[in-house]
Amino acid sequence: MATAALTEPHVLAGAKAHLFPEDGTDAYAVVDTQFAQDRWIDDRRIDPDLQDLLAPFNHVQVGSGYPDLVGVPALENDLLAVDRVGDHPPLLAVEAKGRTATGTADVERGIVQAYDRLDEANVAMVAAPAGSIPQSALTLAREVNVGILAVAEDGTVTPEVRPRAVGARPTGEADAIRFQASAQGVADRNFGLNHPKNYLAYPLALVHEGDTEAVLAERVVGATDAARVGAAFLDLIEDRHDGPRLTPLGEEVVRFGLRAYGSVDAALDQFREWKRSQKRFCDLAPRWGQLTRRVVYQYPATQLLVDRLQRLADDGQPEPSLVELVEYCHETHPTFTVELFLRGTDDVRQRVLTAEGDLQRDALTDGVVYHSPTVFQLKTMLYHAGIVTETGVEPSTLDPEADAWALREPLSRFRSRSDN
Repeated sequence: MATAALTEPHVLAGAKAHLFPEDGTDAYAVVDTQFAQDRWIDDRRIDPDLQDLLAPFNHVQVGSGYPDLVGVPALENDLLAVDRVGDHPPLLAVEAKGRTATGTADVERGIVQAYDRLDEANVAMVAAPAGSIPQSALTLAREVNVGILAVAEDGTVTPEVRPRAVGARPTGEADAIRFQASAQGVADRNFGLNHPKNYLAYPLALVHEGDTEAVLAERVVGATDAARVGAAFLDLIEDRHDGPRLTPLGEEVVRFGLRAYGSVDAALDQFREWKRSQKRFCDLAPRWGQLTRRVVYQYPATQLLVDRLQRLADDGQPEPSLVELVEYCHETHPTFTVELFLRGTDDVRQRVLTAEGDLQRDALTDGVVYHSPTVFQLKTMLYHAGIVTETGVEPSTLDPEADAWALREPLSRFRSRSDN
């Protein structure tokens, strides 16, 4: 593409491809919803192939504005001075500036916008067409610690200014993007099994003297890979390159098994008896059900869901539909709600979100726009843990307006008494 064609969408696509290559792991980024629309500011159509590169879309507030891109890059990214800020990978905000109808790009304005993002982002950058970045902009960027990426017409990206990571810690909506980049995020991952017993058994099988996969297949479930991935989802294990390791929460599951059965082997024998059981787990095995409740509650999304469902019950709506729940959550946690419930494909986000990041209710009534790990697998685990009243449903057969999300034990009676 010619340099003159490097509009903001083109520049942003080049920067994203460089910062977040498709083979990157533990990395995640979203592009602002304005780029999900059919046409750009000057009424030029955005190429659908370009939108595929830019997806997924979300409207994420960082600082006082909404960056063009927000993400957590892979730790080995060579554009950053450090790969961690404390215990966390850095949060990156990017502003893109493309050539307008006059042939110029307002790079210095992008620097000012990016600088504002450092209130919550660890790294801020501006991406602009190569040849459009004046010396004055380079000087300003160095003074305020904003990186600059020059995007060439062939897609090559050159760092003109390398920023330092700062210690800002996102406290608002940007935390949802860090969640998606973590081992617990639902982006491009899945709870392959919807019964929590399969994940609780994995720490026990891991410390068993026998082969982990063989023990798990014989006594618990044949889909051992899915069990391992789900155990990592629930923070029971850390799935490392040299093999899985127990987390503190996973160690507590093992201690529970030892306390209840005297040995890991005996605990796993109990799981053998539950094979193929369809009964609600908290009723089938109340003690394990309580442990399941604790584990599932540690999952970051659970606490938000329980809090919102409790507030809806307080407001006289104890059994909201999925559509009503998503609308309610979006009012206070828009970014997290979109990431948790909606599929990340460009067609879904384009259907459901306006350019300003608002929800389009009609689209929410179609089950296929929803993320299976949340509306099917996570909800089913919340059901087995005794937290919600109904099990999850696959998006392909989901009726969002009839799918009820209700707490099994709402506290409205006790809360109203304490409020008086």
